[in-house]
Amino acid sequence: MLQLSDLRATCQPLSQRFATLWGRLDVAASQKRLQDIEHEISRPGAWDNPEALTPVLQEKRRLEEEIERLSRLKTSHDDMNEWLALASESEDPEAMESLDQQTRDLAALLDETELVMLLSAEEDNQDAILEIHPGAGGTESQDWAEMLLRMYTRWAARHKYSVEELDYLPGDEAGVKSVTLRIAGPHAFGFLKSERGIHRLIRISPFDSSGRRHTSFASVDVIPDVGNDIELDIKESDIRVDIFRSSGPGGQSVNTTSSAVRVTHIPTGVSAQCQNEKSQHHNKDTAMRVLRARLYNIELQKREAERQAEYAGKDAIAFGSQIRTYTLQPYRLVKDHRTGSEAGDVEAVLNGQIDQFQHDYLLHRHEQQR
Repeated sequence: MLQLSDLRATCQPLSQRFATLWGRLDVAASQKRLQDIEHEISRPGAWDNPEALTPVLQEKRRLEEEIERLSRLKTSHDDMNEWLALASESEDPEAMESLDQQTRDLAALLDETELVMLLSAEEDNQDAILEIHPGAGGTESQDWAEMLLRMYTRWAARHKYSVEELDYLPGDEAGVKSVTLRIAGPHAFGFLKSERGIHRLIRISPFDSSGRRHTSFASVDVIPDVGNDIELDIKESDIRVDIFRSSGPGGQSVNTTSSAVRVTHIPTGVSAQCQNEKSQHHNKDTAMRVLRARLYNIELQKREAERQAEYAGKDAIAFGSQIRTYTLQPYRLVKDHRTGSEAGDVEAVLNGQIDQFQHDYLLHRHEQQR
């Protein structure tokens, strides 16, 4: 049974959180910038070069989403106060139920807004290129890599992000040997950068007839997808293009022609490959996109020296280097070793509910950088 005193006690800290957060926001500045953009794109000749407008339109979309989210936040806070006043006057059970629901809605919006405010780096609003590679262990680790692929695909679907498969190499018996995805949506890289590192799985292996417990590892890397927005000085003489025959199960001549492409940046040794399409030209374009993103990420690391520590030891996909452990046996728990965050509902996590881990990671980074 809902008690008015309990609801009042819930409303007070929510109002304090709202007041603190709202005081740090500049809604008027965002609205002014949106008006400037709308004026800019409505000028005669503005659409003569659509590609040049891409970053402007991306900023417009981001501002519209930000303003809409803040509008919902303000409305939710006002609605909570109105329901509180009504419930205080009448103590009507229906009014108290509506007030209880409104406090839940406001708390969720406050969490979302606070999380987005932590995504302040210039690359945080970019789309993300996510790569998954299994560690040693053959089919067992390849199956774990596919489980992670499913987890991130479902996470993206829950957030209404689009997912494009850039490269996929299936496992010999099950799972995947490697996969590269492009995940597009507001702050995709900002949220997914929390996933970079080694992920460990402990379970009874479905591939072991003796039913023994196995530990598997897979590495996840996430880099911002800069597209064509960032100018990088990549000389043709610094690029080596290798053409080879696609591997894995084919279909439609995918693995019967030399259409797979690997592009290597000779000065840095950074490479990217794609073999998904029948067209060699399309595969090269995709590989170049990934290569540009990797080179841009290197530049970001140079500008922010503290990021180097995040990649230290990343090459060792083994014990002691994991960022998160997913335990299915002998107990069920997911634990992030960087923040100490834990979740007992392992199935929910593996179905893409990783938002709390991302939130805690961003808070952890924010506190470290203060």
